[in-house]
Amino acid sequence: MEWKRDWNLTTRVLLTGFLLFILYLVFMTILVIFLPGISIWFIIGLAVAMAGIQYFFSDKLVLWSTHARIVAKDEYPELYASVEKLSHEADLPMPKVAIMQSPVPNAFATGRSPRHAVVACTDSILRLLNKDELEAVLAHELSHVKNRDILTMTMASFVAMIASMIMQSFFFTALFGGNNRDNGAGWILVWIASIVVYAISTLLMLALSRYREFAADRGSALMTRNPQALISALGKISGRMEVVPPEAKAKIEGANAFFIIPALSGNTLMELFSTHPPIEKRIAALERISAEIQEY
Repeated sequence: MEWKRDWNLTTRVLLTGFLLFILYLVFMTILVIFLPGISIWFIIGLAVAMAGIQYFFSDKLVLWSTHARIVAKDEYPELYASVEKLSHEADLPMPKVAIMQSPVPNAFATGRSPRHAVVACTDSILRLLNKDELEAVLAHELSHVKNRDILTMTMASFVAMIASMIMQSFFFTALFGGNNRDNGAGWILVWIASIVVYAISTLLMLALSRYREFAADRGSALMTRNPQALISALGKISGRMEVVPPEAKAKIEGANAFFIIPALSGNTLMELFSTHPPIEKRIAALERISAEIQEY
């Protein structure tokens, strides 16, 4: 079965992006109406700069935060061979390969484009999964690369970054001078609007993140032609995650959006706002894809 776009999923992604764009226009209109003296372009420029740093240095930032290191081919020849084979299947350049020392079995991909991609695994996932299951996980991560999800999420976070900066009302009041301080009512309204916009944009981004996980699962199934391997891998990883000490998961919790399954320690509010769909829904979607493949 060829790599085929899931138009139902694509429609949801496009709709989420459209809603984020409308939210951006509404928020900019509120700023212009209630704070006519504020330098809108300065705020946008600052957000663009932050998004640029996030986009161009995402691979280095994620590797640094997870303590993952780039490894040579002779250090992990079997892992390299699997990534190389799958990259060829997906018509992608060979990414860098990294290993992360952690008892949490997981994997992630990062990088601003296919030519600057990194695929990383924890050492524990290499011991947990068999060859087919590991290849299914690697194919999932390479699907993120093929779908350019880093670019998608960076663009999606733009509205939230602007709203977040506006929420720092005292900082911006001081920064833009006395005229803005005199417009106290305008600042209060904009501050309230920024909270609402930040909350809505965050929920939309979380929805977009969940959609991209479904898309990556589908990409893995089509790339390996073995969705059952990914189903088995997800079951093993989630089962093992339940017995990993919370402190081990807490160390890498900040990078959960990148992992194939989030490592939730149970000590934060992150469990209330998931970046990933429930395992049960992912498995159900993979079962449907398995039926599709069998028809061909």
